[in-house]
Amino acid sequence: MLFLPRFFSSFYVLLVGLLLSVAVTSCGSGSGPDAEQQAASGAASAPAPAGPQPLLDSAYVVRQLRAEPRFAAQEAPARRFYRERAFRLGWFRNHALVPQAQTLLALLPKARDEGLDPKDYQVKDFNKLFESLKTAGADTSKRNALERETDVALTGTYLLWASDYYRGVANPRDLKDSEWKVKPNKIKLHKALLTFLGERKSRYNYYEFAPLHPEYEYLKQALATYRAQERAGGWPQLPADLKLRPGQVSAAVPALRQRLSWGRPAPATGAASTPDTANVAATTYDAALVQDVKSFQQDAGLSPDGIVRGATLKQLNVSIAARIDQLVLNMERWRWLPKKFEDDYLLVNIPEYKLHMVEKGKEAFSMRVIVGKTLHETPIFSDQMEYVVLAPYWNVPYSIIDNELRAKLVGNPGYLDRLDMEVVSGSGRKAKQVDPSSIDWAGVTEENFKYTVRRRPGPKNDLGDVKFIFPNANDVYLHDTPHDDLFAMSQRNFSHGCVRVQEPIKLATYLLRDKSTWNQATILDTIAQHREKYVSLTKKLPVYLVYFTAWADQNGHPHFREDIYGHDKSLAKEYFN
Repeated sequence: MLFLPRFFSSFYVLLVGLLLSVAVTSCGSGSGPDAEQQAASGAASAPAPAGPQPLLDSAYVVRQLRAEPRFAAQEAPARRFYRERAFRLGWFRNHALVPQAQTLLALLPKARDEGLDPKDYQVKDFNKLFESLKTAGADTSKRNALERETDVALTGTYLLWASDYYRGVANPRDLKDSEWKVKPNKIKLHKALLTFLGERKSRYNYYEFAPLHPEYEYLKQALATYRAQERAGGWPQLPADLKLRPGQVSAAVPALRQRLSWGRPAPATGAASTPDTANVAATTYDAALVQDVKSFQQDAGLSPDGIVRGATLKQLNVSIAARIDQLVLNMERWRWLPKKFEDDYLLVNIPEYKLHMVEKGKEAFSMRVIVGKTLHETPIFSDQMEYVVLAPYWNVPYSIIDNELRAKLVGNPGYLDRLDMEVVSGSGRKAKQVDPSSIDWAGVTEENFKYTVRRRPGPKNDLGDVKFIFPNANDVYLHDTPHDDLFAMSQRNFSHGCVRVQEPIKLATYLLRDKSTWNQATILDTIAQHREKYVSLTKKLPVYLVYFTAWADQNGHPHFREDIYGHDKSLAKEYFN
């Protein structure tokens, strides 16, 4: 049986009683919204208090919200909500609470299912308010004052909860140093409240408290499963020095089997000091368990070799409490994203080292990527792709000129030609080649160097054969690489911030598919000419570079990745504190 905190269970009883005692019976045919709301809340025959429903005003709403520090941040949406309804009460009809009040207050104890803390929404003492409403009787002045206070309290509570649920507890728009620069979720909370109360329609199911993205719901399923596992005792830790290959016998095998079987009891091993046949079988790393380990490795983004050691052992020994926190933090990140993605978009999940191409809301294909190393993190942001560049030049960063090239160029400016590099002034089609011997390389500084050193298109080019441009302040883009061997590695954070893609020709062909003059053959022919060619996309493509260290499939089966940049650690300090 689900345990409800005393605060919620007691006010729930009071709320039901209040709905029964103050609900009114229509004097007409029983049709219309008021009658429907009263029927939904269990209308009784008790007469309604006399007099019109009281009104609010802006000053009262502000004063009531500011009196509760946790409500103060909801002042703006609350004022918009009441202003749109001419400051009529939102939670009462003919002096009776609407059924949505019961729906909201019954939901709050379940906030933990969303990774939220129910105690955060226990701001007002609804037990006291509801009891006072019940006993107000014919005292119109007292009754009206209580209805006004209760209405604003319910509005503040809804907006407080909805802000966390729909926008995020640690919303990056509110954090000064947030690394998350993806375009934000622009939900209007007062509109969500109007939808919840049945006063407007929306494409989003605010009235059902539904999440904005199905991926959030999948993580929620995983969270419920992992918490059930935690209540059942979690999973055992394996020896820190364990090295286990298929077919080997080890006393750690029963614990490994239990770790991968969600806490089901491992086969009994007996107590004899000399293992018998059954005990040997129980401690043998057999084929079935090897397959379980390989599946675990795939879920963790590791090479599925079936060997328990190193990175695999480290992932197996992550505690269930840490995994629960990881699920919660990634649910939080889904709240930060726009309410709805475009039909077509490209998404790179940095910790997954993977690119996902989405067409008409479904994944068309995916491919491996290489992202920035820890000291050169790939930034988290969104933009729009505009160009595919075939046979691109690579502009050499000044740091490489200063640290690696300068000393050699002082004595031999012609050294650049050996590297298939050149110096130019200007950029693009207006770029003009400059004789490297005309430059005083010994006196070059970042401030006085007005040229560009670039590597020509070709097999030595660091960008490979293609790059994909979505102009941004970070100067980050997707590109090919001549080092294809790196894609075979499970952990692929090697770049200086840009994203290297495993199948650039496939991606370029797909992006230019609606241009009749471009196909894979013409793309390859153009690259072979070693002359840079910009091709504009017919339609700009939204690009998202995001950071999810956990996600789940539609069955709630989770996948986890390393927190390669420490963003989970930083978010945890903000979220859980």
